[in-house]
Amino acid sequence: MHDQRQVTEARLERAVVQRIAPAVHTRSLPLEVAAWPAPGEPVPIEEGLGATYGEFAVGQAWGPPWSTTWFRLRGEVPADWAGREVEVVFDLGTDARNVGFQAEGLVYTPAGEPVKSINPLSTWIPVPAGTTTFEFFVEAAANPDVLGGGGRAFDPSPMGDVLTAPRDPLYVLARADLCVRDVEVAELLSDLEVLGGLMVELPLEDARRHELLRGIDLALDALDPHDVAGSAARTRAVLAPLFAAKARASAHRVSAVGHAHIDSAWLWPLRETVRKVARTAANVTQLMDVHPSFVYAMSSAQQFAWIAEHRPEVHAKVKRRIAEGRFVPVGSMWVESDTNMVGSEAMVRQFLEGKGYFAREYGIDTEEAWLPDSFGYSAALPQIMKLAGVRWFLTQKISWNTDNKFPHHTFDWEGIDGTRIFTHFPPVDTYNSELSAKELAHAARNYQEKGRAGWSLVPFGWGDGGGGPTREMLSRADRLGDLEGSTRVSLHSPREFFTTAEADYPDRPVWSGELYLELHRGTYTSQAKTKQGNRRNEHLLREAELWATTASVRHGAEYPAARLQELWRTVLLHQFHDILPGSSIAWVHREAAATHARVGAELEGLITTSLATVAGEGTTALVANPTPHPRTGVPALGLGVAEPSAAVVTSTSDGPDTVLDNGVLRVRVDAAGNVTSVLDLTADREVLLPGTHAGLLQLHRDTPNKWDAWDVDAHYRHVVRDLVEADSVELHADEGEGASVVVTRSTGASTLVQTVRLPRGESRIAYTLDVDWHEREAMLKAAFGLDVHADRSASEIQFGHVFRATHENTSWDAARFEICAHRWLHVAEAGYGVAVTNSATYGHDVTRSVVADGRPGTTVRLSLLRAPLSPDPETDQGRHVLEYSLVVGADIADAVREGYRQNLPERVVTGAGPVAPLVAVDVPGVVVEAVKLAEDGSGDVVVRLYESLGARERARLTWGFPVASVSEVDLLERPREEGVTSVQDGGASVSLRPFQILTLRLARA
Repeated sequence: MHDQRQVTEARLERAVVQRIAPAVHTRSLPLEVAAWPAPGEPVPIEEGLGATYGEFAVGQAWGPPWSTTWFRLRGEVPADWAGREVEVVFDLGTDARNVGFQAEGLVYTPAGEPVKSINPLSTWIPVPAGTTTFEFFVEAAANPDVLGGGGRAFDPSPMGDVLTAPRDPLYVLARADLCVRDVEVAELLSDLEVLGGLMVELPLEDARRHELLRGIDLALDALDPHDVAGSAARTRAVLAPLFAAKARASAHRVSAVGHAHIDSAWLWPLRETVRKVARTAANVTQLMDVHPSFVYAMSSAQQFAWIAEHRPEVHAKVKRRIAEGRFVPVGSMWVESDTNMVGSEAMVRQFLEGKGYFAREYGIDTEEAWLPDSFGYSAALPQIMKLAGVRWFLTQKISWNTDNKFPHHTFDWEGIDGTRIFTHFPPVDTYNSELSAKELAHAARNYQEKGRAGWSLVPFGWGDGGGGPTREMLSRADRLGDLEGSTRVSLHSPREFFTTAEADYPDRPVWSGELYLELHRGTYTSQAKTKQGNRRNEHLLREAELWATTASVRHGAEYPAARLQELWRTVLLHQFHDILPGSSIAWVHREAAATHARVGAELEGLITTSLATVAGEGTTALVANPTPHPRTGVPALGLGVAEPSAAVVTSTSDGPDTVLDNGVLRVRVDAAGNVTSVLDLTADREVLLPGTHAGLLQLHRDTPNKWDAWDVDAHYRHVVRDLVEADSVELHADEGEGASVVVTRSTGASTLVQTVRLPRGESRIAYTLDVDWHEREAMLKAAFGLDVHADRSASEIQFGHVFRATHENTSWDAARFEICAHRWLHVAEAGYGVAVTNSATYGHDVTRSVVADGRPGTTVRLSLLRAPLSPDPETDQGRHVLEYSLVVGADIADAVREGYRQNLPERVVTGAGPVAPLVAVDVPGVVVEAVKLAEDGSGDVVVRLYESLGARERARLTWGFPVASVSEVDLLERPREEGVTSVQDGGASVSLRPFQILTLRLARA
């Protein structure tokens, strides 16, 4: 016997799909359609409106990939339609099952006034009441479906770049009609969607389920399938009592926040995101005209800035709604950035630029960080957020974990310094909710805090060009505010939710440490050039600000504030969570490489100009040291005369092996160019495990189950080949630099030239790998088999480091089989440690090792290159130069110093003589991260410090210029209450907690 619910459900589905939905639009009349294919890239609106249009018909193909076609629609409203709701239905020929990844359009009036967007789930255009004749223009973008959502997902596709995409049209115009919208039928459709969806979700034994079942059956009996419009009112009357029943007091509550997650670049280039944001904003403001309680939240100051610059007519509408409190800027950041790989100061600038923009443009101090889709969250974030004036944090992404379910939805997140911030994970498990009964029921069932709290947030609306919330979603929200059997839905702003939820749950649990995403681990490695450009420019920006500040304070040079801000914003944009992680199409990364090169060249010019001013006129050879640690004869953050090292490096032959010795390390390289021994002469101990190598290149098969560019799956370890054979091995001796062995290897179509260099007088082996990379679905790693028994590793993150287990005792430990580190990773046993530093590598893995004689050790590996096929089938193909070092006998302080040193090379200039640093700190563990002029243009100097070792420190900051006062400020350079311990004799004494960030403002006398 069939379950009666299944019978009713099937009956309802057929009635909705075949009878009711088609009856929403009646009295259809065809429109007059004309079109103009725009040549090349998108054109200004005025050009599109004024173009010469040609005849076009429904059923005609349009839109080669990435092209733009302007459509002109004309029509006349019949006199007997007066008083009815009239709208245009314009279907570009897209698939409603794949929203946000196809053709989209923005509708304009002939005067250039934006109306709303056209997308697969919103094909209607309102015709104002009283209109007799009308004309609309639609700027339609023929964006291709790069991932193949309509076919085989993740197949390699040439669609990801305008340079490789075919030129055949992608779409066929499906409909262009003038219609009457029957409001009563539309309301009936919404009634049945809500009640039918609720019926399906209620448990079998629930009496409310049977009440809904019977009511829906009776309503369908009342519906005349041959006269839906004529019977809609009486059908709704049958359903009315079902809506009269109110929700239980204990029902889960949700704050429904209108939202559209718009990736700033992903399966489309940056220029297309500008249009996606404008289309969505136009859609949202149009809905606000007809739904007075609707509140919409949009993140990313960059996206607001894009609208203001490129679509001022849309921005005018947005700004008006912002003033009303209904269009709400959220997120506090320049973009929704990655947080794993973004550097310390860059993470600060995401908030400085984001919050600063919202405050200046709209008078709003945002108080939440909104990162629903980034690929894991650094343990440094709580402190950074709090110091930027952020009170709340939201993400949804951790629900994507593949191994372990996160135990909380509402909690306090504690960072590495002990700072805690209120955090919420929406239990609806999506940031693109439709407010369906299924989603809301899942939110209630899934909510981990049941019995202690009862409020969660639901971001609803289609993202990425889907237009955001729809009128159908708002109709559901209207019905779900207080309905028996359902979660109770309220339309709220994020602030309303956070203040309510925080008060609702005062005794929240605490999660300490990083929020590691058990997925998308390949993003630490994919698209190496994008990562290299980011890392290099982060450090060039540091240098440019340091030397420009020194030149301004010491010599009165003009500080290039506007240019630095623009360059910072460009770098921050490219830290978006699908650009820096390497998960965008080829077009995005091609442009990113060019942009990083341009930014780097401009920063080099600014640095050269500032250093020339700082050094002064003269012929003395000087070394400029931009690192926060002194070098031989050269002060930190200053210029000095380098003291020549008396150390030498010898190279001898021992049978087929070559032995390099610099008096600190003795390194053995075999005939095939493999480093087989590293003897620490100071500690008198071998660093490598027997039978292992230092810097062994390994090639892995890399075929993730899905999400090619995003994922590295654990099974990559099953197939590996050690690249131990050499095409050639050459010894190079350089008395100035040390000695090196240059090894050429080949595999498949790839060539790898590895230079192993032993510098003079250093406990470090420097590696340079020059790769001509032509592998497919492969990953290249460099392995160091270390005779160090370490049960944990330390990885640099922003303003500190985190420890992670090297074992797999728990499922949480095992899931971290690929981890992210910034400039260094360190492993140690009591009294002895080793660090691996890098210039632009983020992916690592660290495992416990046991060699043939049973000796325990630790293997550290850097993930150097990948070769996924989607979304960019040519990912990382071509030449790369990668640098990394093995630092022997290192503690964490050494790792910090060497990490800065590898990423901030010294510069040789000529000048009058040594230049003392503008500021200095007397404790090595307290690091100067930034020296800049204040944002307000006052000329005051801002210095950002942090404690780098996880210890409590007292330090003294001194300065080499007249200072009237010193005050502690937050990251936005606003005064803080804590203040400075004491100021006297040209310096300030400060106390720092472990990993504390301290920003000081030095007011110039």
